[in-house]
Amino acid sequence: MRSIGDIKLDVPFVQAALSGYSDLPMRRLARRYGAPYALNEVVLDKIVLQPGKKRRALLDVTDDDHPVGGQLMGSDPDTFGPAAFELAQAGYDVIDINFGCPVKKVLGRCRGGFLVSQPGAAIDIIRRVHDAVGATHPVTVKMRRGMDDSTQAERDFFKIIDGAFSIGVKAVTVHGRTVQQRYVGPSHWPFLSKVKRHVGEQVVLGSGDLFSAQDCVRMMEETGVDGVTIARGCIGNPWIFSDCTALWSGTSLPEPPSIVEQRDAIAYQWRQSLLVHGE
Repeated sequence: MRSIGDIKLDVPFVQAALSGYSDLPMRRLARRYGAPYALNEVVLDKIVLQPGKKRRALLDVTDDDHPVGGQLMGSDPDTFGPAAFELAQAGYDVIDINFGCPVKKVLGRCRGGFLVSQPGAAIDIIRRVHDAVGATHPVTVKMRRGMDDSTQAERDFFKIIDGAFSIGVKAVTVHGRTVQQRYVGPSHWPFLSKVKRHVGEQVVLGSGDLFSAQDCVRMMEETGVDGVTIARGCIGNPWIFSDCTALWSGTSLPEPPSIVEQRDAIAYQWRQSLLVHGE
């Protein structure tokens, strides 16, 4: 993988959207250590459309934060399109749709991972977003492999992914756990192989159990996915991106960061956090 639509990437290792983590300071840190593309933490479509401080902060995209993806979550197809348009107008380079969040209160409000069990609603949302911004911005989707391990859940998954690519989505990120699993048990990487074989040349990014550069490269080699999105594995470890680049290019892994290098990274993120959020 070298591109998501017209967004060119030097290496196939992406900073994932992480609720409560992937703000501008974390994205800047990830880029400092080699992430070619980063996503903002997931936001509700209604927050994007509601005037106020949160909306102003969300729509303030800085010149050094590119390419950057804006990830949307919600339940109402009517609000997804207008929210996607606002993100695109603000300067986000990619609009990503979250059908993967397994948090209980999110599922209870028919958002995130709940929508992998509702292919009709999910495809409607994708179409609304693509109609709103797809002519100018790549649209991508984040999914888990189904609500559970049932045959019906797998059928629903493939109905959504087929619908997404037929509409014009440029990439789909697939997490190898079900929604019901949340973060318990292993990510089922063989399912990623099945997805990649099914969609052929379409771009699939893998997710789940990526805590080292070795994990990231092994996922690509074992499953055939075009790239990976690194989530929990980069919390406190921005060096994972430079490690991935080294391993991917065939060079030796760098030495683990020294105490001084770790201190410098912490200080950098702290300074950035002061600039963005205040003391």
